Amino acid sequence: MTSFPSRPIDVCAIVVSHDSREWLDDALGSLAEHAGDVSLEAIVVDNGADGAGEYAALRFDFVRSIACENRGFGHANNRGLEAADARYVLFLNPDTEVLAGDLGALVAAMERMPDVGLAGVRQVNSDGSLVPSIRRFPSVPRAFAEALPVERLPLARRALGERVLDPADYDRIVDCDWTSGSAMFARSVAIEEVGGFDERFFLFSEETDLCWRIQRNRWRIVHIPDVTIRHFEQGHASNPRLWAQSAYARLQFAHKNLRHPRAYRAALALRYGARTGLYSLPGSRADASRRDASRAALTAVLREEAPLA
Repeated sequence: MTSFPSRPIDVCAIVVSHDSREWLDDALGSLAEHAGDVSLEAIVVDNGADGAGEYAALRFDFVRSIACENRGFGHANNRGLEAADARYVLFLNPDTEVLAGDLGALVAAMERMPDVGLAGVRQVNSDGSLVPSIRRFPSVPRAFAEALPVERLPLARRALGERVLDPADYDRIVDCDWTSGSAMFARSVAIEEVGGFDERFFLFSEETDLCWRIQRNRWRIVHIPDVTIRHFEQGHASNPRLWAQSAYARLQFAHKNLRHPRAYRAALALRYGARTGLYSLPGSRADASRRDASRAALTAVLREEAPLA
């Protein structure tokens, strides 16, 4: 169980850096520019080998650095939580940049909604396109819908889609099941009550599991559009190891939280098997990297072996 200190300041941003030094100037600089009227500190948890934590602490006077071994994203965030000293915590990926809004608006919104434990913000890709960060919890029907993919049919989207794709929903405060872990704004009390991240998730699905437990502790999860961040997500698009890890983490979530994990596994196998076949067709517009990534994910699902550990 993660222990937590007292919380005299407003917001602590926790940034986990695994050899992400090149991103920190923009991430932390934009965070400082968009702090608003709140007291802010940041903790860079460095589980890599490029000295990112020490670099950030020297560059920014509101930053502290913690070094830890690389035992996964949740493990590193929990080390940051143990050192955090704020009423609210912002989990922020290093490859992000705050574009609009400020943390003061997020604090004000959360103060108006005392039953909200965690909130997502508006996110865009490097090209400015909207990231569908409002999510519904995984389920067997939704997994099959993604595999087919039924979720893109307008009439089925609301019932069977895991991702909320309507752009209008991203311009207002809306309840959701979970939100993308690249930027999560949480009430420290809610995180403390559930004990932080489950460190058995090395990478991916740890935010889904965290939101699952927060909701079951009678807190709401919402999307708040008052802040917009750009998430670059470099190198993730067609990385076979990361696709495999994402698929494996989905299985972890299903075995831990869902009633029918075997059926969920079958849906994942259908999803990645169909994509492997589609990307292998002559004349397919997908490059070989997407075919290889789908195949790696399918292998992880069938073998149930962790690609990263």
